[in-house]
Amino acid sequence: MTRLCVALILLAALPVSAAEWKPLFNGKDLTGWTPKIRGYAAGENFANTFRVQDGLLQVRYDGYTTFDEKFGHLFYEQPFSHYRFRVEYRFVGDQCPNGPGWAIRNSGVMVHGESPATMAVDQDFPASIEVQLLGGTGKGKRSTANLCTPGTNVVMNGELVTRHCTNSQSETYDGEQWVTVEIEVRGGEVIRHIIDDKTVLEYQEPQLDDRDAHAKELAAKQGGKLLLTGGTISLQSESHPIDFRKVEILVLDEK
Repeated sequence: MTRLCVALILLAALPVSAAEWKPLFNGKDLTGWTPKIRGYAAGENFANTFRVQDGLLQVRYDGYTTFDEKFGHLFYEQPFSHYRFRVEYRFVGDQCPNGPGWAIRNSGVMVHGESPATMAVDQDFPASIEVQLLGGTGKGKRSTANLCTPGTNVVMNGELVTRHCTNSQSETYDGEQWVTVEIEVRGGEVIRHIIDDKTVLEYQEPQLDDRDAHAKELAAKQGGKLLLTGGTISLQSESHPIDFRKVEILVLDEK
């Protein structure tokens, strides 16, 4: 058997995604990303909240005296529709003073989100689907890769779900260990939250919530359509320091 044949066999044995994952974070700076922090215009990175250090994309609050509900999001410049998105993250240190109790070791990845340009200066969260990232507190079970729905709803088991958050079936991840979460997004059809190749949460028909005034305005701009088939991806700042060392995407065919 020739070396070329061996190489082709080995290549065929690799996961289909091996050569196609694209990093969205270059490990050096925030090129391609736009911050939007509550109380500030899009593009203003208050107190250097989002930064890059030692090859990590970090969310930090050492420039804050108090959190004061300055919820923030770091938006990637390009919207997507059909893809797999992967992050490796860890929670570190202590929560910013006066951060809400529910936000301890709490962050998230927002998908199918609106543009930062459509957010009001005092808006706290973009209309989006949130894959909630939670770290364990050392006091029992606390799942990660949960679902939260600011300005949105989803369908599960054929029924419209209007509650704000739904827990996944993940394990609890205590301490400062690195955790890898994947999100499979198939336009307006289905979204899956995946850890260690296991789907820990799945739902269908992500859509704007017409009970929410801002979401209703966004729907009007797209002809009254509620179904979300694409949108922005963003990373949260919710008062607890977090590191991201891998932020990457695999664009999928729209089948």
